Amino acid sequence: MFASVSPDVLERAKKIRLVLTDIDGVLTEGTCSYSQEGEELKTFSLRDGMGVERLREISGIETGFVTKEKTGFAAARARKLKITEVHCGADDKGKAIEEIAARRGLAVEEIAFIGDDVNDLPALRRAGLSACPSDSFPPVLKEVHFVSSERGGHGAFRQFAELILFAQHGRTPGI
Repeated sequence: MFASVSPDVLERAKKIRLVLTDIDGVLTEGTCSYSQEGEELKTFSLRDGMGVERLREISGIETGFVTKEKTGFAAARARKLKITEVHCGADDKGKAIEEIAARRGLAVEEIAFIGDDVNDLPALRRAGLSACPSDSFPPVLKEVHFVSSERGGHGAFRQFAELILFAQHGRTPGI
């Protein structure tokens, strides 16, 4: 599955200790629905959720959310996935990554970030390993270390997680 991934990307992936992700356009399709009562609704991929679980259980790698959104769905999804690193309303995601790294005693090279749009570029440029879904905004596709073959909300995060597990274990554990 990762035969065509460059040696540089695999070396970067070996160092990862924390994976941070945008939500809209990565864990969701980047669309929004509203109920008749005006409640915002989002659809998340269960496969991506399994990626969060596999990172934690196999390699002890935690996952966190860094999103510009300030709605409750991020916190609800984080509770479901047992994610404690949740940053909503992040206007400068690059700065958020640096603050998280400092607080956790990590080098930015030990942090991976996956995003899909221009507001993610500062974080993608600072992270030790960066990725995006296949349907990301074109400038993002040119900036990242790894472009998933999957679209946002359809397993892009899971594929990124499996790449990290592959790099760290020399194979994809359990598959």
